[in-house]
Amino acid sequence: MEPLRTDPELGPLVETHGELPIGTADDEFERLVVAIVNQQLSVESAAAIRERLFDRIEVTPTGVRDAPDDALRDVGLSKQKIEYVRNVADAFEERDLTRTGLEGEDDATVIGLLTEIRGVGVWTAKMYLIFVLGRPDVFPVEDLGIRKGMGELYGYDDGDREAMVEHAERWRPYRSHASRYLWRVVD
Repeated sequence: MEPLRTDPELGPLVETHGELPIGTADDEFERLVVAIVNQQLSVESAAAIRERLFDRIEVTPTGVRDAPDDALRDVGLSKQKIEYVRNVADAFEERDLTRTGLEGEDDATVIGLLTEIRGVGVWTAKMYLIFVLGRPDVFPVEDLGIRKGMGELYGYDDGDREAMVEHAERWRPYRSHASRYLWRVVD
């Protein structure tokens, strides 16, 4: 992680927080559902919905597919997110999207496979790469927290995504780790 330690802005964060792990989730399906729940919500709202969802529904492909719409709405999922989590349940039943099933596939292929599922965009696919597959070199510039961290540490405006991606090249092959520190900046 030398590129992070020697970065004038990230280096002190590495020193303060130590090495931050990047993955891997115990249950691949659950983590993808969590990523969908988190889409476009505040941290607090997403946490409340996740807690209700996991308390009331068996978060498995079968459990999500079999749950009545009313039960999913009652935990706080919108009509659209109900569709999305069911799409993910179907995809998990139809193909092996687990770590084992995706082993050997490069990041771009995994993003392509996941974004074929309606409701899974590039941001969600990158969260899966980092927090489920434990891929060390993913830079999720689509994430608001990443852009805020880049703005705070390096002075980028939110719209400077291309420049942020170019800047992050210096952190290869540890961009997922760099992302963890950028999130710490805004936490």
